[in-house]
Amino acid sequence: MRSQLNLLNRRDIFKVLAVGAALGPCVTPGLAVSNTQTHENNSTSLPSVDVIVCGGGPSGIAAAIMAARQGRKTLLVERYGRLGGAAVQSMVGPLMGKVQSPWVDKILKYLGGRRVDYEFIDLKYAELLEDAGAGFLLHAPVVEPICENNRVNGIRILTKQGLVDLSAKVTVDATGDGDVAFGAGAEFDIGRGESSLWEADGLCQPMTIMFRVSGINHAETMEANGGRRDYRFPDGRSWNDLTQQACSRGELPPEVGFVRTYTAQRNEDRIINATQVNGLDGTDVSDLTKAELYCRRQTEPIIKFLKKKAPGFQNAYVSGMPAVIGVRETRRIRGLECLKMKDLLEGRKWDSAVVHGASFPIDIHNPSGAGQAIGYVLGNDPKVKPYDIPYGCLVPRKIDGLLTAGRCISGTHEAMASYRVQVIAMATGLAAGTAAALAAEDNILPRDVDVRKIQKIVF
Repeated sequence: MRSQLNLLNRRDIFKVLAVGAALGPCVTPGLAVSNTQTHENNSTSLPSVDVIVCGGGPSGIAAAIMAARQGRKTLLVERYGRLGGAAVQSMVGPLMGKVQSPWVDKILKYLGGRRVDYEFIDLKYAELLEDAGAGFLLHAPVVEPICENNRVNGIRILTKQGLVDLSAKVTVDATGDGDVAFGAGAEFDIGRGESSLWEADGLCQPMTIMFRVSGINHAETMEANGGRRDYRFPDGRSWNDLTQQACSRGELPPEVGFVRTYTAQRNEDRIINATQVNGLDGTDVSDLTKAELYCRRQTEPIIKFLKKKAPGFQNAYVSGMPAVIGVRETRRIRGLECLKMKDLLEGRKWDSAVVHGASFPIDIHNPSGAGQAIGYVLGNDPKVKPYDIPYGCLVPRKIDGLLTAGRCISGTHEAMASYRVQVIAMATGLAAGTAAALAAEDNILPRDVDVRKIQKIVF
């Protein structure tokens, strides 16, 4: 599926390296630097593009694909060395959530389905970007947006060669945490707010280290014998009963009330979702440091428990640990519209919809204790009816030149618990990239894009 791109030639590459620009051979044609300018802040400025996408997860990749396919010069920047977002960096899988989208279906088919191969999915994503004609830079974290009069005109990234300024007509924030929107001064919410379920305390869903276990005897596992949720031990107990009792007697860490085992591409492997840390902020570097260590240390008692109690796990061992911890919830950027729990439960339809048929339970991992949130039982989370996501959820209220995609779009704590998953995030990226391309083409603000034009392309 690779396109035959006219990549930078050898002379162009040497020009780029000579001036300290952070571009390489997978960059969109035309981005090579011939006349850089050094600013007082010692940053290097590169020629502008139409659309910049910040973040190389499913939402950012989808946004870049769609923007480039509309003929706009598009550049995606990713802070780590691999594309794929949480599926690669945090081993979050399978790819969850449902939407009614032919574009999402095409991407999932190319990736090989929802149970992806963590070792190679980043290359699949790279091929999708290349085929669309989108450029991308790895190892390029965003330092800050470049703004003027409440309008984002680009971003500043940090590279091995120093700071680099990138200007664009439209910027898409697909960072997960809404870092670009936050830096531009956008209004946002974080954690639990006013709700009928609990008092507003600002607590976010807990962070988790997911890890891979190998050496499984698949034929003996719960997944091969009725499924984990329906499996019963000889004494009648369920797997959830077993894990909750182990937690209460101290065999598992106090926050680990459930141990979720997911099948992987290979029968001898399982992805484990069990570690948990409460009360920490995924946008605070000190808290992130604590969370990484705390959750990684929980893996030892969890694997001991699995070897002792889980059928087929007697010879299991940890075969893969993620690069970074998985973060479920941080900033939600306030948009022109806000998705609420009621909208999901009722399956609300919007005239301004840019995502159709989104579906995933309102899955709130307990922000203040083990397991699921207060009042919820694992596997019995509030079910949603397939719902729409309106364009206004992607458009920040008071910041122009910017769109959001992924879990940082506008919604409540409860609604985000459904739309945060990777497949739904991908659909919001498709819409954001399409809108960005339309705004760039017509030289208008994203808030002024005709939603009907977006719908005609994405649906």
